[in-house]
Amino acid sequence: MAGDPFRTRDHVSNFDDLVRDYAERSAATRARHRCIPDVAYGPGPDETLDLFLPPEPDGPAPVHVFVHGGYWRMFDKEDFSFVAETVLAEGAIAAVINYSLMPGVRLDRIVDQVRRAVRWVAADIERYGGDPAALSVSGHSAGAHLCCWLLDESFAGGTVKSALLLSGVYDLAPLQASFLQDLIGLTDEEVGRWSPLGARFGAGAEVSILVGERETAPFHEQAGRLADELASRNVERRFAVLAGEDHMTAVRAFGDRKSQAALELKRVIETARLAARAGS
Repeated sequence: MAGDPFRTRDHVSNFDDLVRDYAERSAATRARHRCIPDVAYGPGPDETLDLFLPPEPDGPAPVHVFVHGGYWRMFDKEDFSFVAETVLAEGAIAAVINYSLMPGVRLDRIVDQVRRAVRWVAADIERYGGDPAALSVSGHSAGAHLCCWLLDESFAGGTVKSALLLSGVYDLAPLQASFLQDLIGLTDEEVGRWSPLGARFGAGAEVSILVGERETAPFHEQAGRLADELASRNVERRFAVLAGEDHMTAVRAFGDRKSQAALELKRVIETARLAARAGS
């Protein structure tokens, strides 16, 4: 569907090159750092996460969970190991999670998996030297959408102190008129239940909302609407546009420690660390 604002290939000419670059960078990260792959957070074959551990933690380490995007239908945790570069540089543990993909499962299943992954981290990360009280999360695109459901008042799990939402989809209704509808078949019930603009955000976590300067209009519009929604609920939030970044390069920048995106990721990790100290 030419011109579809949600079809990333229509707007990022080097889409395939960037996907290959994700994989190459991620393989290098796994080779360079201490990684415990495929830790099970549930019984399903897709219910695993990769842990990246800092070499010499100074006491219990903050923990950062990353949720990948791909419109709930593509990619794998191994494509995004590179995010751990910035997390480890902050002396934190990175947990990069997997989940099942649509259309093989529906959104309620994926939201449940992401929530169970974070519950596992909160309950078990101390065994790996992590501090569950210093827990932060981030997600890109569909991953940002999923992270919103870790901030909803209905989530009973690990207490997320800070969150970074990058290039997210927060109103699912427009996707029903996009190329995605033929691929994942979003139902009206899913749109109504799982659009984050209708979530019950609590005021417990600070939220950063980022969008790439070169992303299409719906991503900017939805990011602005979410920022307004959080403000109306008295949730502490930040909003920033990443100069020069498109939907694909914005997340790659998480692995480049001096990028605007990585600096914001570091700030989110530090926010969780300080919140844990204040609560102790």
